[in-house]
Amino acid sequence: MTASKPTTPEHTGTVDTAEIDHFSSIAAEWWDPTGKFRPLHKFNPVRIAFIKEYIAAHFGRDEKSPTALEGLRLLDIGCGGGLLSEPMARMGAAVTGADAAEKNIAVAKLHAEQSGLDIDYRAQTAEALEAAGEQFDVVLNMEVVEHVADVPLFMETCTKLVKPGGLMFVATINRTMKAYALAIVGAEYVLRWLPKGTHHYEKLVTPGELEAPISAGGMHIFERCGVSYNPLFDSWSRSRDLDVNYMVIASKPEN
Repeated sequence: MTASKPTTPEHTGTVDTAEIDHFSSIAAEWWDPTGKFRPLHKFNPVRIAFIKEYIAAHFGRDEKSPTALEGLRLLDIGCGGGLLSEPMARMGAAVTGADAAEKNIAVAKLHAEQSGLDIDYRAQTAEALEAAGEQFDVVLNMEVVEHVADVPLFMETCTKLVKPGGLMFVATINRTMKAYALAIVGAEYVLRWLPKGTHHYEKLVTPGELEAPISAGGMHIFERCGVSYNPLFDSWSRSRDLDVNYMVIASKPEN
């Protein structure tokens, strides 16, 4: 997934044009489970279960219900082709998917239409949404921050998009040598799961760097979870190891 890119001069601050160009060049492959986004397709069940579990607990919903997210307004920032937006919509959420890489939005819109889903896809940045006064019960900020130009600004902007009493989920890759070996060298150069250059070590984000602007934005981080890959079963699962892929959840106090 990629962060939003401004298409007009007023949208500035967090966008890395090179990152947007990279994801735009492979946008047609978002929904190919054996293509360049195969890792996200394999990763998706873990992310979806994690998101549903904590949303249900926070908002007092039945986790087993197929429409557990009904009545909630949800933002998928840096939505890419909609790999998370669609399952959230199927669970009843009113979903806005934002990504200013226009090719990503075009792919997402087409796939949602073919799937019979009503999703509000927009070619917009987090800054543009915040400037318009948009707020959501849930913000999904998944595999985005390692692709933005200004992490503190992006994260503080995203905290403003969360309604009082709402949640934000963030997933990214830690900046460790273990992550460099597995997520960059292993995934891009050895296994070739991802195109070379998808991730840059210097842009990976440590939990401390991620959590500081979230706290500065008035949100409370209450859950941290690692995600680990098992090569024997070709599957992902939650773990206590935050050294490579990790997720955090933050809540915003009620007014």
